[in-house]
Amino acid sequence: MNTKLTLNLNKEIIRKAKDYAKEHNISLSFLIENYLQKIISDYKGESISKGSIVNELSGIIKLDSGSDYQEDYIEYLTEKYK
Repeated sequence: MNTKLTLNLNKEIIRKAKDYAKEHNISLSFLIENYLQKIISDYKGESISKGSIVNELSGIIKLDSGSDYQEDYIEYLTEKYK
């Protein structure tokens, strides 16, 4: 459940944060929420929890049980930088 939060922050920090969010195609709310989640996880000694974007994307790619993704990636990079 989402709820609204009003913050008073330095104008320059807000501008830079908006620029960062725009460059990374995320919302400022998403950026702040994930930052706060990271702080809470670290404070409580929990493992880093997945952000909502990770939850949405998890499991969409299925690898063959016999595939070696590292070898495939090395092959991809070798071809790319020939």
